[in-house]
Amino acid sequence: MKQFLILFLLTCSAYGQSEYPQDYFRNPLDISLVLAGTFAELRSTHFHGGLDIKTQQKEGLKVYTAAQGYVSRIKVSHFGYGKALYITHPNGYTTVYGHLKKFSKRLEDYIKECQYEKESYEVEMFLGVEEILVEPNEVIAYSGNTGSSGGPHLHFEIRDNQERPMNPLLFGLEVKDSKAPYVTAIFAYPKDENATINGKNQRAELRLIPRKTGDYMVEEIKAHGAIGFGVTSNDKQDLAPNKNGVSNIQSFFNGNKSLEVDFKRFSFDETKHIKRYVDYEYYKSKKSKIQKLFIEKNNPLSLFKDPYDNGYVMIKDSTSSVYKIRIRDYHDNETWVTIPIKGKLETIKKDSIDNVTTKSLVHSNKPTTLTSGFVTVNFYENTLYDDTYIDFKVSSDTLFLGEDRIPMQKNFYINYDLSNYKSEHQEKLFIARFYGNYWKPYYVTSSRKGNVLTAKTKALGTFALATDLTPPTIKPINFQDKKWISKYRYLKVKIEDDLSGISKYRATVNGKWILMEYDYKTNTLTHDFNDNIVKDTKNELKIIVTDNVGNSSTFEATFFRK
Repeated sequence: MKQFLILFLLTCSAYGQSEYPQDYFRNPLDISLVLAGTFAELRSTHFHGGLDIKTQQKEGLKVYTAAQGYVSRIKVSHFGYGKALYITHPNGYTTVYGHLKKFSKRLEDYIKECQYEKESYEVEMFLGVEEILVEPNEVIAYSGNTGSSGGPHLHFEIRDNQERPMNPLLFGLEVKDSKAPYVTAIFAYPKDENATINGKNQRAELRLIPRKTGDYMVEEIKAHGAIGFGVTSNDKQDLAPNKNGVSNIQSFFNGNKSLEVDFKRFSFDETKHIKRYVDYEYYKSKKSKIQKLFIEKNNPLSLFKDPYDNGYVMIKDSTSSVYKIRIRDYHDNETWVTIPIKGKLETIKKDSIDNVTTKSLVHSNKPTTLTSGFVTVNFYENTLYDDTYIDFKVSSDTLFLGEDRIPMQKNFYINYDLSNYKSEHQEKLFIARFYGNYWKPYYVTSSRKGNVLTAKTKALGTFALATDLTPPTIKPINFQDKKWISKYRYLKVKIEDDLSGISKYRATVNGKWILMEYDYKTNTLTHDFNDNIVKDTKNELKIIVTDNVGNSSTFEATFFRK
């Protein structure tokens, strides 16, 4: 191992981070790559940072090191990537493996030692080059479904030496894809009040006409002034039916390049700006993502290349123009959309100004505070992308704050002054946001300082104070009080909280802390007796579960093992 460490350090000094080294990284599984998700695919709040590799709808497939290196980070969490492993390689890149079921034995032993030391299932460790070295083709973990995963798969990333995720296909990994991207909708947008599209000053969906070649035409539009376009497009691969993201989009106006969107690499700092890239209002109302091929202010995405006039085109009266969109997947399968434009100056009737009696102006470039009664909402500088009028009304303890159709760059803060509530009642209050057809209240991350209860969120909507007086429930799954469970490897318990949600839990056997893995998707706590913590014949189990307002439940039982 010492010789391997010396070789690794020498290799690190010899390698530069060359442009996408080929044949360096291997497929992390021993099955063909079939993707459920592609790099930079559009998600609700971010661009997807890697590849989601299908694992044949099952867990437990061997996960191999993509190349030699050292374990630089291990993270175990209830959400996000769940159980995740980070390996740094001599060429400066880091590979990431997420949603794992478990780690290899030596890594599992290492992480469990840390979990027992910290008495916490959720842990994160950053390691040095000398601590855990891994060899090429070493089994480092087993695929799973942990964290915020919607089904069994392996999330795989390659990051550069600045921790920016890159498309792993750039490094020679192979996926079968002979199908060109397809388009489901095209839209045109006026840049300002002086622009028109088919006689109106508003977003317009254009009539899309598929052609036998696989490309598309759009029925001729009449326009004037500065306009931009948006496209709804996806890609499919040969061996999977998933609606995947595309790799590159280019637009051309009268043969000249207008804008390019290149999905090769991005930083985590900018991925939140997907809300500015897509038409957020349309997405929230129609559940479809329009990719805007023009750059609005406060959009710092590095995905944009060679923009001319920020992607907008100027249409003059009595002219004929052609706007084209070229959409490609990673394998250069391409689809073209052609939009003929006839320049026509039209006078339109200005829409009447919205009734703003219940609306308040929130600035994008400076702080704004909205106050009514005992409710205050703070928008700090650069929370919004644009100056925006937002519905703001308070009735009793309910806050009406518009609808979640306005994109936010960062959190805003809702504050309730609880001075008029008795102190014993304050402790059980939380701020809820209402969702769905049944208007169900959901806990919003909150904190209390003195008599002020504060919640932070990036979504507008309807909020109210809610009271949670009911503690969580705890029920055994595979054992009974005062019974023998020698034949079982796992101890399983179900925990639930119907209102504010589970905040924390703690389990002990004979007064000693035991590790219990929490799966929030099944509301299950699981202890593995192979941890070899439970050694006595008679054992006293105690589990304490606490919700987000401090209600606690205690479960106690006796079980026997030999």
